[in-house]
Amino acid sequence: MTRHGSPSSVTVLGECVADTFAGPGRSGLGELALRALPGGGPANTAVALARLGTPTRFFGRFSNDVFGTLFRDRLSASGVDLTGSVSAPEPSTLAVADLDETGQATYTFYADSAADWQWTADELAATQQDDAVCLHTGSLALVRQPGAGHIEDHLASAREHVTVSVDPNVRPLLVPPSAYQERLPRWCAPADILRLSEDDRALLLPGAGLEEACDTWHSAGARLVVITLGGRGALASLDGHRVTVPTPAIDIVGAADAFTAGLLHRLAALGHLGGRLDRLSLEEVADACSFATHVAAMTCSVPGANPPRAEHLATPFLSGERRFTKAASTPTLVTQPSPNRAHARAVP
Repeated sequence: MTRHGSPSSVTVLGECVADTFAGPGRSGLGELALRALPGGGPANTAVALARLGTPTRFFGRFSNDVFGTLFRDRLSASGVDLTGSVSAPEPSTLAVADLDETGQATYTFYADSAADWQWTADELAATQQDDAVCLHTGSLALVRQPGAGHIEDHLASAREHVTVSVDPNVRPLLVPPSAYQERLPRWCAPADILRLSEDDRALLLPGAGLEEACDTWHSAGARLVVITLGGRGALASLDGHRVTVPTPAIDIVGAADAFTAGLLHRLAALGHLGGRLDRLSLEEVADACSFATHVAAMTCSVPGANPPRAEHLATPFLSGERRFTKAASTPTLVTQPSPNRAHARAVP
């Protein structure tokens, strides 16, 4: 049951990544100057949540190297609480981008034995006193060993007290899609919210349509499935009831973390985090997704992963058409799921 009256704080658990780029005009013969920007999907989500005004705590393993300091500074400057995070002797995770003449990037990752994947059961147990209404996690920290298994166990324990949100954020250059496919049912079991992209869906369930994918993940346990569709907005499925929410006049590819933050922020504001989403309606799902696409669009309107602050949000974000569907050809609000879409949670 949702905990009304409790602080609507969200905890994010996951990695930080230093996104590095060659600095044009600063490199010379025999040397290469790199510009490093703090990133990582979970860290970006935490920053966006805090900037929107949601009290946010980030649980991460910060290396004692120079990049660890960069990560801490960015999160703290955005208002994220780092209490409970771990100072780690292992190195930070690096992603080095090689830009071609068109500006397209090819990445090389330096992630083996990095601090982000070394979570222990004792470290995670120390975070259980957190009073948040939601725990969000995903991305590489949930799939890279040795820490991934401990995080899975932590989710199963945490869902007794909080809403659980998962974003697989598939990274095929680092982890083969088959590893995600194998583990995803274990993530859906404790998850109340599963947020992923259309590209993720194609890698996780090749050949499956969007609605078939939603039903598969409902059956595995996720009650609310939200698939972002780039410039086409987002499809949300609540126990098999669908809503398609268009995006503002901008492609939101590249702003998935900001979308997730907007979604969780709005659900918290509506009072639906802290339990199993029992009172959540499809209209409120559409409301939350509309807000999320607005946040994502604003993030895409400026360079870098630089999400907006609450005071910069325009108010008419809920304008625009919404299409409520049970099937693509039936533009009506669904009040009951069909029998083959019955929701079955894998974890009681």
